[in-house]
Amino acid sequence: MSETAYVKLVPSSEQQTITTDEVKSLFSYYKEITSKTGTQLDWDYEYSAFPYEIKEADEGIWFYLKSSHDRYNAILLGIDQEVVIDEDGTERKQMYIQITLPDTATHGDKGKANEFCKFLAKKLKGELHLFNGRIMYFYPRK
Repeated sequence: MSETAYVKLVPSSEQQTITTDEVKSLFSYYKEITSKTGTQLDWDYEYSAFPYEIKEADEGIWFYLKSSHDRYNAILLGIDQEVVIDEDGTERKQMYIQITLPDTATHGDKGKANEFCKFLAKKLKGELHLFNGRIMYFYPRK
């Protein structure tokens, strides 16, 4: 059975909307900083840190990460929005990034997905709902 995690863009997040292209650019940034870490360590860390290729989907609201490495398979990512009722009773739309591990995902995929979720939540200052149901807050709380 597939598992799902969410990075929710709450009112105090860095931004309120996001596109798949912006998420892809965040992954490009992730690859760039991990390659610099590898250069400093004199080790080919970039491939170990991000053993996936970004593959396009037809709809444009989701894409997936596919790996040819034996320890990894795939991670699906999509963008959507939900209606949230605030404490004062007002409704608002809230965007989120959904990270899904398909049935064919490996333990390596789950580890990388957790790592990517935390990276995305930190960069966007969002609210991370992990695969195990726990919530991590990366935005300034009042």
